[in-house]
Amino acid sequence: MKILTHLSLALALLIAGACQAATLSVRPGDDLAATVAKAQPGDVIEVARGRYRANLRIDKPLTLRGLDRPTISGGAQGDTIRVTAPDVVIEGLIVRDSGTNLKDQNAGIYIYPGAHRAVVRHCDLTYNLFGLWIEKSNDVQVLSNTITGLRDVNSSQRGNGVQLYNTKGARIENNQISFVRDALYIDVSHHAIFRGNKLHHSRYGTHYMNSYYNLWEDNDTYLNRGGLALMEVRDQVVRNNRAWGNSDHGIMLRTMQDSVIENNVVADNGRGFFIYDVEYIQLKDNLVTGNAVGVHLSAGSTRNAVEGNDFVGNREQVRYVGARDERWGTQRGNYWSNYLGWDRDGNGVGDVPYEANDMVDRLTWRHPTIKLLLASPAVQALRLVGQQFPVLRVPTVVDPKPRMQPNHPQRNHWRDTQPSQR
Repeated sequence: MKILTHLSLALALLIAGACQAATLSVRPGDDLAATVAKAQPGDVIEVARGRYRANLRIDKPLTLRGLDRPTISGGAQGDTIRVTAPDVVIEGLIVRDSGTNLKDQNAGIYIYPGAHRAVVRHCDLTYNLFGLWIEKSNDVQVLSNTITGLRDVNSSQRGNGVQLYNTKGARIENNQISFVRDALYIDVSHHAIFRGNKLHHSRYGTHYMNSYYNLWEDNDTYLNRGGLALMEVRDQVVRNNRAWGNSDHGIMLRTMQDSVIENNVVADNGRGFFIYDVEYIQLKDNLVTGNAVGVHLSAGSTRNAVEGNDFVGNREQVRYVGARDERWGTQRGNYWSNYLGWDRDGNGVGDVPYEANDMVDRLTWRHPTIKLLLASPAVQALRLVGQQFPVLRVPTVVDPKPRMQPNHPQRNHWRDTQPSQR
């Protein structure tokens, strides 16, 4: 009987709360900030198409919904929208013109500590210093937004597209972010999902540090200085992403452990993968193609499983400097487009190991002008001598089971299309 009484009371409170929620309408000429201030928790504020000059503070759970894309301008002062309460939904708005004070971290939408479960979706955030600054707020969702920064100022004077600091459970999905300092800047944020984002024309598509147990899936990072920069992290899953046309690296893995990097396309970058101080990861089934350097490996990156990757048409497949050989492909092998071995038994695996670098490669790294002589008989003779006399051999990446054919399903698309067509 007592349980039934409690259930009845809870139901009555729920119905009463639903009855109290109201839908408030705002039209051009109305005071939007005043409407937000007088709204009650749970209310829905519907904003008609128009331009509104306001710096909003949302300090209660409510929904701020744009009808036919209204514009809210912060007038180049402070934050355009500041959220300090949990369970706030912001959708369908053009949010622009925050202040430009880097010290104050001015943002189009600033989600303050404790504003848990905030949702920002289907918005355009443009000409703000930071698009979204999210701090110490859990289970935040940033979905299907277009974020562009201060594209007429230098990169160092811009903020980031989405700044995520000290959070758990965030979902950042299907956003397009460009012309900011870093499209996604992630620090001390765990158990998050980053999926389906397009990140371009910025310093880094992703600048990501000190964060664990996250999923990066089906993102495009292109025409940045660097694509994905994942640093000081562990327990990551990075799969089915595409990093292409970045002037430095496609995917940087720096001081990473216990992670899976699989089925990504890394194409036409300065360096495909830059791997520095990385241990106990699985790097498998990736397509690494058309980069100046396929993989730059350094700083004791070892004890990693590198299997089933296709290294196709990179000017240097691997740049590696170390004191001993690094063995890749001990189980399934990798495909190397410059492998010159043979397969007499027809089992699809080369009969001699693939070695990524030799003495000539080392010389060209130290003295790049030697590349002008690579076709000369003298340099070719030096390469042959290095192969025949192990005393001149240098430590390198060795694949004992090189595959004779590539197997990545997208290899022809990335080989045959120009960047503008992707």
